[in-house]
Amino acid sequence: MATVVGKVETQHENMIHDAQMDIYGHRLATCSSDRSVRIFEVDKNQHRLIATLIGHDGPVWQISWMHPMYGNALASCSYDKRVILWKESDRGQWTKFYTHEVHASSVNSIQWAPPDTGLYLACGSSDGTISILQGSGDDKFSFLMIQNAHTTGVNAVSWAPSHPSGTTLDPSTKDYDVISKRFASGGGDNLVKVWKFSDEKNVWEMEAELKGHNNWVRDVAWAPDTGFTTSTIASCCQDGKVFIWQCKDLDKANWDIKRTMHTFDDVVWHLSWSVMGDILAVSGGDNKITLWKESHKGAWICISKQDTNKTN
Repeated sequence: MATVVGKVETQHENMIHDAQMDIYGHRLATCSSDRSVRIFEVDKNQHRLIATLIGHDGPVWQISWMHPMYGNALASCSYDKRVILWKESDRGQWTKFYTHEVHASSVNSIQWAPPDTGLYLACGSSDGTISILQGSGDDKFSFLMIQNAHTTGVNAVSWAPSHPSGTTLDPSTKDYDVISKRFASGGGDNLVKVWKFSDEKNVWEMEAELKGHNNWVRDVAWAPDTGFTTSTIASCCQDGKVFIWQCKDLDKANWDIKRTMHTFDDVVWHLSWSVMGDILAVSGGDNKITLWKESHKGAWICISKQDTNKTN
């Protein structure tokens, strides 16, 4: 059973939409409908507010920490159609260093790519497009657009690991440093899509379209590389269903395995894999967080449940 080991009084003045720890687990960033991002230092059960980032003109939906090899920075996206990049210049002193303003509607989801993939940020919007920012150094960025990625809006994006399971490597050439530039997206068209970058064409192309949901796809989560031969994506839906999609050969885009992990009684909003990729956390409209693990027989078992309404 998962237990609450500490609470953070965020001082936000409205609903919190996202909370993300940095890679070291020492910093916590939160964002809210009060239009702010707050950053806390966390030490065991102690926490301290070190920065409040003001810059958005609408609710802030999501945040994503940049990998520290590229600097101490994070991105935030908002209903105001913008993505803002923030960095820490001095300890505790955060400034806005880049604003991405190309979308015609709310930007709902952002995520930095794994560091080996490069300095890429995927941004999904209610206007149906996905933009992919690419850093070129000295705080300069270019971007590519995927038009009509999801016809009724993009709700979620999730990068593949840089060396995903299911990728065929050629042992004769010892080319074990093949980097995958792929990510998954989910939208209001009930679809999960997999996108791959074409170096030859310099465009992002749809590699697979995963059908099965009967309502808006609210979140997608590509599992970390587990060392096995199968790549895995989890997706969740407005109708309460969580699907597990698997591909044994990414080079052929054979996403031919789909299983219903569980059907919940309410909308499922978010999914998150453990670092090892063997446990999936699910949160939804029932105010519960559940942890799921696949048994050796292939069934998904709930191993823990936490009611977020409880205070102890």
